[in-house]
Amino acid sequence: MGAMRALVFQKPGRIAWQEVPDPVVGDPADAIVRVDAVTICGTDLHILKGDVPDVTAGRILGHEAVGTVVETAGGVRTVRPGDRVLVSCISACGRCRFCRESRYGQCRGGGGWILGHTVDGTQAEYVRVPFADLSVHPLPDSIDSADAVLLADIFPTAYEVGVLNGAVRPADTVVVVGAGPIGLAAIVTAGFYSPGRVIAVDLAESRLAAARSLGADATVNAGEEPEQLVADLTDGLGADVVMEAVGVPEAFEMCTRMVRPGGRVANIGVHGKPATLHLEDLWIKDVTITTGLVDTSSTPLLLRMMAAGRLPSSSLITHRFELGQMEEAYDVFGRVEETGALKVVLGGA
Repeated sequence: MGAMRALVFQKPGRIAWQEVPDPVVGDPADAIVRVDAVTICGTDLHILKGDVPDVTAGRILGHEAVGTVVETAGGVRTVRPGDRVLVSCISACGRCRFCRESRYGQCRGGGGWILGHTVDGTQAEYVRVPFADLSVHPLPDSIDSADAVLLADIFPTAYEVGVLNGAVRPADTVVVVGAGPIGLAAIVTAGFYSPGRVIAVDLAESRLAAARSLGADATVNAGEEPEQLVADLTDGLGADVVMEAVGVPEAFEMCTRMVRPGGRVANIGVHGKPATLHLEDLWIKDVTITTGLVDTSSTPLLLRMMAAGRLPSSSLITHRFELGQMEEAYDVFGRVEETGALKVVLGGA
């Protein structure tokens, strides 16, 4: 068995780019993919903080990648060595009740969100991808690797858990709390449904500027009374759809205060702490609150949108690194207030 280098979670607050054994196929549905481009997710920062206790010491992190298939087990039918593929953040067995409903995030046959969570992930030179037939997507040559890697998680997450769960409709007032990569992708994909206005809320002025460039009609710093701005813009009614794209209690509770009667709050953020649900205020307002893990059932659609030039993915990428600069990339991505980082991509040149 050979060796490669990978980003290994050691304990909360500590990761290391170190040598580990090469992955090997262990199931007839496995594929081994050489990682050509990879990125860091906000969820990885939650893991590093200790918010995801299922991730244990020694786990290779990462659940988003573009790469080249180098080996397939005997049961893989849709890809072969040499194929360039998108590695989805969600693995799908294809046989359980939820997979049959295209709810791959809830797979009960050994899939769901497992990469970089319960099995070794993509922040490495090579990755073993379980259930390869449903968990990788062949890529056309027209799509750049660095752009395509944004389809592994952030675009389907924003679209499915934010826009679709929030049921954005034409002329809606939509508020997105958190203008990081997921929030920005939510702004872009909400545009598919022609909302009347989109308002972005964040603490970082660099992210609010990015939100404006990607289609937000108004932005407000989270420390400057965003609830009042939403009230002013809606004649005191509140927003039709509010999306939480941060993952902290204060942001969720703010969302519930900004939604109109009969409106919808779509929680996208990964939460490591409890949030208070003020039912004493909400019970009478007929508010719908949704949660969710991405299914990636929309990935083929989003791939077609990207191939058609309808997803401005490159504008989300602010920093590029070589694969071996993983620790430096984590540092930059973790200090957004100082670095202005949105999405960092390693490799893909």
